[in-house]
Amino acid sequence: MKKKNILKAMVFLELFAIIILAVVAVVFAAKYSRTIPANSSTADDIRIRPYIEKEQTFYQTDGKKILMHSDTLGEIFIPAFADVPASTITQSDLTEDEHGFLQYCGSEDISSKIGIDISEHQGSIDWELVKASGIDFVIIRAGYRTYGGGIITMDNNFSANINGAEAAGLDVGVYFYSQAITPDEAIEEADAVLNAIAGKNITYPVIFDWEIISYDKARTDSVTVETLADCCVSFCERVKSAGYTPMIYQNSSTAINKLDLPRIKDYDFWVADYSSFPSFYYKYDMWQYTADGEVAGIEGPVDLNILFKDYSKE
Repeated sequence: MKKKNILKAMVFLELFAIIILAVVAVVFAAKYSRTIPANSSTADDIRIRPYIEKEQTFYQTDGKKILMHSDTLGEIFIPAFADVPASTITQSDLTEDEHGFLQYCGSEDISSKIGIDISEHQGSIDWELVKASGIDFVIIRAGYRTYGGGIITMDNNFSANINGAEAAGLDVGVYFYSQAITPDEAIEEADAVLNAIAGKNITYPVIFDWEIISYDKARTDSVTVETLADCCVSFCERVKSAGYTPMIYQNSSTAINKLDLPRIKDYDFWVADYSSFPSFYYKYDMWQYTADGEVAGIEGPVDLNILFKDYSKE
């Protein structure tokens, strides 16, 4: 009889313990596993990193589409972002000037400038001849991060190039060839550029040039879409906080397929597309249209760019 009473007591205690654990689990789930609304503005719900809510209005619903070409599928299309401005520039808006460089001839509200981007690979440059050839501005590489070891390296000809371009009266911007894999690395790159241009007359943007290495294995091969956007934002915000205009450089394919465009839409954009007209659907401020340009004062081919705004007036 005594043994039966002990067993009954043990069963009762087990049931009581199960009930207590169930209550605790329900309370814990209600308190810590709730969904935070995207538009919440309470102090406890502030998000610690940029976030895009995936809503039905995220893409256009009016049938607008971006047509692209795939080596496997041929012509393909993707829906356009509803909240990223489209480009208003058309191929008929472009013509060639007396030097053979592209010029914009469309709306009176837009004026164009022609420029080059260069690095130590162009060697010694006669900047007076460059200026006389009809070039308005130059974007100079400040440095790069190696895609294997991730080492920040400054361009060997940066000082000579920036001093020569300024002396010739060219407007100057700078870019950094990034292989950042974290926002902290992107900030480190921005700081390296800011240190290099201290005291210089930089009237054009400071540019984040992050590229995929397609011909070799690279430390950036597994960078996610979210991380790339974080790096873009981190670099640009660091540059903006120092009083310069930030810009992002990317080719059309990577921009469409890898960049989280709604996250970076507020920054000026420089697109590379070596064709008769960019396939990039969205708004861009500068177009790198060839890597085989010829400019007096520079030996060998050089990148040519057309800019659709005048930073010297801003």
